[in-house]
Amino acid sequence: MNDLRRHNILVVGSSNTDMVIKTNHLPRPGETVLGGTFFMNPGGKGANQAVAVARLGGQVAFVCKTGSDIFGHQSQQLLEEEGIDTSYIFSDTKNPSGVALITLDAHAENCIVVASGANANLLPSDLAKAEEAIEKADLILMQLEIPMETVEYVARIAAGKGKMVILNPAPAPSAPLSEELIKSLFLITPNETEAELITGRKITDIETTKDVARLIRDKGAKNVIITLGSKGALVCTDILCEMIPAFKVEAVDTTAAGDVFNGALCVALSEGRGWVEAIRFACKASAISVTRVGAQSSAPYRAEVDTFIYK
Repeated sequence: MNDLRRHNILVVGSSNTDMVIKTNHLPRPGETVLGGTFFMNPGGKGANQAVAVARLGGQVAFVCKTGSDIFGHQSQQLLEEEGIDTSYIFSDTKNPSGVALITLDAHAENCIVVASGANANLLPSDLAKAEEAIEKADLILMQLEIPMETVEYVARIAAGKGKMVILNPAPAPSAPLSEELIKSLFLITPNETEAELITGRKITDIETTKDVARLIRDKGAKNVIITLGSKGALVCTDILCEMIPAFKVEAVDTTAAGDVFNGALCVALSEGRGWVEAIRFACKASAISVTRVGAQSSAPYRAEVDTFIYK
């Protein structure tokens, strides 16, 4: 891989501590379920993606905000141990670090409730202090567990500097994405639900997935990848609109599958890979991650992806 060109990757997003309980089935409203194993893991979509990038060989800096508490201090330490540049992690003295409560069932399905804490206070004024990180990066990856005004600010500044801005619009946006934001994106990577919310169109098969992807491009995004879980991902650019199948594995936890996919995709794109090859690389990384429990702990290392044997 030494002949592949490396770029700097900047992840701007959330950092949480995940508190997970495994149980046979997810509780219905009003139901109490006796669970099994409880464990805590570092998480948050931004941190998960930054760790995925680092483990897969990308040079990555991470911008986030944590509370001035034990969760925040521990998160920063773990990120540093992964080789991530944590120079732009801000400490919030008024709000606690973000926490996610996750219930995981026997079929690897989950439900998640997030208390955003300091993540909700990562503001444009903070990013103004991190403009050097934007300047250094060639590719900027964001999600929606931080304020929309911050996402829009970074996208505007980065696009104005000619950077490749990638948005993973997760969790699903509660309000329509602004026209200005979508037009600033080099790539947007919604899942099926998020793509439907962005366009107002239902996805029922491959052809309607292609239609929805084209609608998002019509809104101004240069490139679109719609992730479809175990089915794979559809990529739509100005020269192709193609379905890339997933790799078949036995899933035990899908919590951070999308985050690993996005982190791996950024690494592959930063190395100059074409769309199909980059998505296949991301699908491999994601497939490995769902065979493991946890968020950041499930992210594979580069050697694991390069030697992955699939069906």
